Amino acid sequence: MATDDKRSILTLGQMSVTGRLVDASNATLFATATYEGEEVACIYKPVAGERPLWDFPDGTLADREYAAFRISEFLGLDLVPLTILREGPYGIGMVQQWIDIDESIDLAGYFSQDLPQLRSMAFFDAIINNTDRKIGHLLPDEAGHLYGCDHGVTFHEEDKLRTVLWQWAGDELSAAEVKSLETLRDSLGTELDLSQHLTVIEINALHARVVRLLENGAMPLPNPEWPAIPWPAF
Repeated sequence: MATDDKRSILTLGQMSVTGRLVDASNATLFATATYEGEEVACIYKPVAGERPLWDFPDGTLADREYAAFRISEFLGLDLVPLTILREGPYGIGMVQQWIDIDESIDLAGYFSQDLPQLRSMAFFDAIINNTDRKIGHLLPDEAGHLYGCDHGVTFHEEDKLRTVLWQWAGDELSAAEVKSLETLRDSLGTELDLSQHLTVIEINALHARVVRLLENGAMPLPNPEWPAIPWPAF
C-alpha cells in the first residue's frame, strides 16, 4: 500500500483499540484504523495517558514524536514509521503505523554491529537529541529496513543524548550526512516549520545542534555530565 494511502487511512479512518503494550511507561495502545474498506494497524499514544516527567513539560510527548517523524521524512531518512497527530477514542494523541519486525534478528547482538542503517539511526538521534535510544526501540523489518520508535523524549534544549548506538562516536561525517545537516539548517522555520510542536527555545537548540555537528564534522561524543546509555538498555 502506498504511503499516501496509509496516511489517509490513519488520518481519516475509524480507530478501534484492541490491546495495550503493558511494558510501556506511557499509555501505548494497539489499534486499527479503517477507512473505505482498507485498514492499517497502528500504535496510539493518547496525550491523556502520558506520564509526567521531571525534565520535559507535561503533555508534549506526542508532539515530540511527530516532530521526529517530520525531520525523518523531510530529510528522506525513512527511520520513523508513518506518524500523525489526531483525535482518537481517548483524545488527541500520536498515531503511528505498526511495524512487524523480523523475529529472526537477535536485537541483543544486532544493535552493536557496524551497519549503515544503524549509523543512520545514530546520526538521526544526534539531530533530535534522543534521550532514550534503547535496543528495544530498534525495529528491523523483514525487508531489511530499520525503523525506530518511541521518540517522545527528544528535542530537549540541553545536551541529553543517551543511546546504545555509540559505535561511530567521533567518526567523520559522511558527505550525505553533511548534506542532510545543511538542508536542515537552511530549512528550519521555513520549509520545515515545527513551531506548533516544539518551543522556540527547543527549535533554537535544534538549529544550534545542527550547526555544531557541521562545525565539528564528526559524530558526537558522549556528554561527560550525562549518562551515555539509557537504563534499562533494552
